[in-house]
Amino acid sequence: MQSSERKLRYAMVGGGPGAFIGAVHRMAAELDGHMELVAGAFSSSEEKSRQAGEELYLDASRVYGSWQDMIAQEAARTEDRIDFVSIVTPNFLHHPVAKAALEAGFHVVCDKPMTMTVEEAEDLCETVSRTGRVFALTHNYTGYPMVKQARHLIASGELGDVRKVVVEYPQGWLSTLLEATGQKQAAWRSDPEKAGASSALGDIGTHCENLVQYITGLEMDEMIADLGTVVEGRALEDDAAILIRYKGGARGILYCSQISQGEENDLTIRVYGSKAGLEWKQEHPTWLYVRSQDGPEQIFKNGNGYLADAAKMGMRLPAGHPEGFIEAFANIYQEAGRAIRAVDAGDTPDNPDYPTVQDGARGVHFIHTAIESSNRRAWVDASYDPPA
Repeated sequence: MQSSERKLRYAMVGGGPGAFIGAVHRMAAELDGHMELVAGAFSSSEEKSRQAGEELYLDASRVYGSWQDMIAQEAARTEDRIDFVSIVTPNFLHHPVAKAALEAGFHVVCDKPMTMTVEEAEDLCETVSRTGRVFALTHNYTGYPMVKQARHLIASGELGDVRKVVVEYPQGWLSTLLEATGQKQAAWRSDPEKAGASSALGDIGTHCENLVQYITGLEMDEMIADLGTVVEGRALEDDAAILIRYKGGARGILYCSQISQGEENDLTIRVYGSKAGLEWKQEHPTWLYVRSQDGPEQIFKNGNGYLADAAKMGMRLPAGHPEGFIEAFANIYQEAGRAIRAVDAGDTPDNPDYPTVQDGARGVHFIHTAIESSNRRAWVDASYDPPA
């Protein structure tokens, strides 16, 4: 049982030299001063892992050459053992590292997509259920206060019945065959052995799927997908468009692309109900627009007292001071940490607000269902009920 009077200790797998998302996770985990990095296996290269440990001023005895060694040695510690493992590796390592950490008694925070296959995802669902450990998936866009406000408005009936959802995530960074230059991030994301069966859907389309499910609560019924590889020589798809029918009658459009020239990270969601519609853009995250046919446009803004409690809990700055990507990530870690403290104290977490292992399984199922639909050029059953 862990004391609530100290920082939560964590170890990281991945996130070494040349990585992008590892540093983001570290900043997010430590933003509120409640967690500290004490150990890690930062690279498949022992030399690079040691280099990362030195740069992060870690005890050299807790910097490891492999994740297997790290989990074994950290599990053997007594007074100062870690509380959780943060996994920021390429996709192919998510399942083995998470499963080993859970089996060793550690909680897990994992980057998305959760696994390479549906079978691996369901195996992690079973492992989390059996071990009773906390598993949080870093679909960080759910951490934005205005996303939480959008969820509140829909749940409270302000939009009426949801009829239409349009979600898009265009990027342009893979408009050329960047992976052929040796660029690390492009190389592994376009490699089926490391990324899995998908690139665009697995990397950014899964964020679209998760954002819709989080904000609206809608469950997919059917879909028809068109996945394409636009840049010649690329092994995986770099563009996707999907029509979706949701249970209950709502319809949706999901578009994600890595070859949309000039775009950066323009994740946008629009939800249209029988009373009103809303719009949120990740590149301008502190404003939420609500519109109707019979009244003026409303703009909800960060930092104000009129927001829902869930939105206010995710804010750290007064109105007029922008909060963004790191803070949204930090809200996932903050909520995961709250759940970890509760579980370690023998309690049940009170309404934890982070993407779970079941959300991860739903996302992996979405990716493979879209691939099936595109290959068949047909509508397919998209319903899924993740195992408990």
